[in-house]
Amino acid sequence: MKALVINCSPVRTGATAEIVKTVCTELSSRYDTRSICIDDYKFDFCKGCRSCHNTAKCVMPDASVILDIMNEFDNADIIVSVAPSYWADIPGQYKAFIDRVTPWCNTHVPHATIKPGKKGYAIALRTGPNMPECERLIGSIEHFYGHLEIECAGHLGLTSVENKADVEPRKEEIISFCKGI
Repeated sequence: MKALVINCSPVRTGATAEIVKTVCTELSSRYDTRSICIDDYKFDFCKGCRSCHNTAKCVMPDASVILDIMNEFDNADIIVSVAPSYWADIPGQYKAFIDRVTPWCNTHVPHATIKPGKKGYAIALRTGPNMPECERLIGSIEHFYGHLEIECAGHLGLTSVENKADVEPRKEEIISFCKGI
């Protein structure tokens, strides 16, 4: 089985990346594991033209970039999205990606699809102690998964994580969460 772990942050070396690394290390003993960073992909914002509602395809010139990421989703059995809080929600880069995935959204017919039977997990982190903010991020990710018909199978919220160094004291908690994946 294959696992895809997504760094939903534009920062490739911070706390989110450190959590992604920990998750990948833990999952790699049981899954063929791959990680990607959303910031490695360059694409424009959705224009809201709704052409995809009729064709199940995006008409924007950079649609192949989104297709590349969706192929990663299609190839995975397990998807883990790791997102930091940017003003109490997921980072704009990940939100822009979600908007561009409208051709795969089950709210209109026709729509593109990925293979069924996938399980999705969410890990949210924030610098302050407010767990409801993590729950908001988790809600955004799980809402996205739902429209792709990915089963929401678990989530973890991590508060008081600002820097890479703040991940180390939380490693056992992250590893314990991964054991349930």
